Amino acid sequence: MNNNTNQKLNIRSQSEHVVSIPSREYSYGSASTVEAAQEASSIGTLTFSEQLNFLFAEYFKGFLFVILTSVFIFAVPKLLTESRTRALTIYNFVKRTMDIVGAIVGIILTLPVWIILPILIKLDSRGPVFYSQVRVGKNSRKKGRRVYQQADIDDNRSRDRRRDNVFGKTFEVLKFRTMVNDAEKNSGPVWASKNDTRITKLGQFLRNSRLDEIPQFLNILKGDMSLVGPRPERPKFVQELDQKVEGYAKRLEVKPGLTGLAQIESGYDDSISAVVTKVEHDLHYIENQSIWFDIKIMFKTIKVVCTGHGAH
Repeated sequence: MNNNTNQKLNIRSQSEHVVSIPSREYSYGSASTVEAAQEASSIGTLTFSEQLNFLFAEYFKGFLFVILTSVFIFAVPKLLTESRTRALTIYNFVKRTMDIVGAIVGIILTLPVWIILPILIKLDSRGPVFYSQVRVGKNSRKKGRRVYQQADIDDNRSRDRRRDNVFGKTFEVLKFRTMVNDAEKNSGPVWASKNDTRITKLGQFLRNSRLDEIPQFLNILKGDMSLVGPRPERPKFVQELDQKVEGYAKRLEVKPGLTGLAQIESGYDDSISAVVTKVEHDLHYIENQSIWFDIKIMFKTIKVVCTGHGAH
């Protein structure tokens, strides 16, 4: 009796610790047929415009992102760490923008001049309406490019690549003709003076009013000149004056200008002393160049055009 009772108690205690887990059914998917896959793919077909948008977003924007990122990585740190470089970069960008806008506006405002002056020039004297002349522009080459050349290297490589060293890039300046045709045929390059007999009657008026300089708006658009800067000079005179006037070649560190501080403050380059004075004005401009300084010079140029003072 006792044994049976003990067995029942053991069975009961074991049953109290038994936990029943409910059964759960699982189902597995089956692979779709080829027809079903093709049907599913046909639902997502893109139109031509959608494909273009996809290519634009994936490739063009991606390429543009890479370019801008590269510029940011390589250029921005240098600009941020070099305040003078940053300021000069901004100044050059704004100055070039002003040059382009100013040249376009100048051409539009002077359209009647482009029509009337050619007729008057033809009536005044024989020869072409326009006159082009080689001038020296900005010297953009790095200084001391051959400083580290060895002395025993053949002299052919030590010579400068620009055989005729005129200290800057040459270009053809364009003007309305103010002198008789072939004025320097017999004399060669010579300075113009106030009472120069080579200057025509109409040419004297054009020089005093600076209307002969109007075609140089085209030189500005091309990038050879700026609205404001030193006056561009001929190669022969640049070579000569560099030997006679201290700091003359420093004028070529910036683009030559349609007008400038020296042009509005001085007259003709008829002597070395006059050139020295102009160089002083040019160097003062280069050392203090700014957008505001350019604007002041351009406004003062208007006075020069109206009065004729300082024209050459």
